[in-house]
Amino acid sequence: MHSNINLEASWLKHLENEFQQPYMQILKNFLQAEKEQGKTILPKSSLWFNALNSTPLDKVKVVILGQDPYPTIGHAHGLCFSAMPEVRPLPKSLINIYKELQDDLNIDNFHTPYLQPWAEKGVLLLNAVLTLEAGKSNSHQGKGWEKFTDKIIEVVNQECESVVFILWGAYAQKKGSAIDTTKHMIIKSPHPSPLSAYRGFFGSKPFSRTNSFLVSKGEENIDWQL
Repeated sequence: MHSNINLEASWLKHLENEFQQPYMQILKNFLQAEKEQGKTILPKSSLWFNALNSTPLDKVKVVILGQDPYPTIGHAHGLCFSAMPEVRPLPKSLINIYKELQDDLNIDNFHTPYLQPWAEKGVLLLNAVLTLEAGKSNSHQGKGWEKFTDKIIEVVNQECESVVFILWGAYAQKKGSAIDTTKHMIIKSPHPSPLSAYRGFFGSKPFSRTNSFLVSKGEENIDWQL
């Protein structure tokens, strides 16, 4: 994995050592074996680290934690909850995120599922697991990615100041349990999926709360309009 790692410099400085760890070698071997069996791995390897490459460490203002990529070919591109521009209909969780954004800040993003501009404005859109087999959700869980993405969260927690961590659902909340709340803000709610959004995701106002916190710390707020 290290030979073709194309990782933005500020992240590489803090994560380079991870690529030498035994767990990463095991993960690399697993992904190689899956490929050799003719399985389609999503997203394509050049996009595995898209979240990090799109949002350098010194630009991180917000972290949104997802679980794993969309399993449909042509959807995932390495940012949680985001899909490629031409994808229709919009993913169901993303529809609910947009409903809440519209209710919260009167912003209408229903024309696109592509969150790349958010990433470029300082929103780290990080999945816990960075790959899966096409058509099979959670198929790469427990293979090592979680350890790597825990390290990413640890680096943000230690190296950055006044970051908003948006943790939707129990899985993300558990993953973010070590965040230093004296330095950073945590926004927790149920997951935006149709199964749970009505339990308190709707009305949670994560976007305005994020911006209020950033402004209170002398930071520029996030323009959520796509």
